[in-house]
Amino acid sequence: MAEITLVEAVNQALAREMSDNKNVLVLGEDVGIDGGVFRATAGLLDKFGDERVLDTPLSETLIGGVSIGMAAQGLIPVAEIQFMGFACSTIDQILNHAARIRNRTRGRLTCPMVLRAPFGGGIRAPEHHSESTEALFAHIPGLRVVIPSSPERAYGLLLASIRNPDPVVFLEPKRIYRLVKQEVPDNGEALPLDVCFIIRPGNDVTIVTWGAMTHDSLVAADKLAEQGISAEVIDVATLKPLDIETISVSVEKTGRCVIVHEAPLSGGWGAEISARLAEHNLFNLLAPIKRVTGYDTVMPLFRLEDQYMPSTDRIVGAVNEVLKFE
Repeated sequence: MAEITLVEAVNQALAREMSDNKNVLVLGEDVGIDGGVFRATAGLLDKFGDERVLDTPLSETLIGGVSIGMAAQGLIPVAEIQFMGFACSTIDQILNHAARIRNRTRGRLTCPMVLRAPFGGGIRAPEHHSESTEALFAHIPGLRVVIPSSPERAYGLLLASIRNPDPVVFLEPKRIYRLVKQEVPDNGEALPLDVCFIIRPGNDVTIVTWGAMTHDSLVAADKLAEQGISAEVIDVATLKPLDIETISVSVEKTGRCVIVHEAPLSGGWGAEISARLAEHNLFNLLAPIKRVTGYDTVMPLFRLEDQYMPSTDRIVGAVNEVLKFE
């Protein structure tokens, strides 16, 4: 079995679900003829035709609104927003309509749609192309927010998201689109939503992260192991609803927690995780919770991008800080 990248796993999942369910369709800017800006939808137009792979006008508001109408009438649209910075134009439709249809109609209508968007920095992109505003969507009741961190999870979580009866915001960390490869069998098996994945066991500290930062956290865990420090790394995967139980059990074991995300510090999803740990694990904590994040500034242009992004050295430093508490 050939190994594939994360973006190829997204393509594989889309093709699989479109083959298995004729109601699934893909729409967005340049998703058809060009196969998407990152080629996540390459080949789908030739395989499924222009009635199921739709090139839309340059209007994110339209993409969001049309997807909601399709979903409410029995179709399952998978809409692509080219970069997360452009997704703000969909907030009105997603917040006021997609997330509320089930409640507004007392269950008569649902909105089984997926809003896909590449997010995060690290590819030397211009302004509006490197945002990490996942907390905006995670704050909206009625939405799921899912972020894969590997080809295997991209495939399984996207299948689960498409099959979910309610709207899902599926954010793909573009910095790792082609960073690693894995064998991903095209077996149609979805991974569970709403659960965290322990991707490295440990006993001394819990590192909680998601998206591209999982890879930096694993590298940091390797460096910490050289110091004799055993770090447990948790990939949150589904930010909302949050599986706080898995994180809580880990922190109960280790007594220390470092949360790593690329988004700015203030109001980031790490603050929510930290607050819940303070509520549920206060007497298990041996040290204050530490967050390693982006800064409360606009993502800088490429010359300063590396200084903005959380680094393995910053993660290692944060772990060493919390380990000073006895």
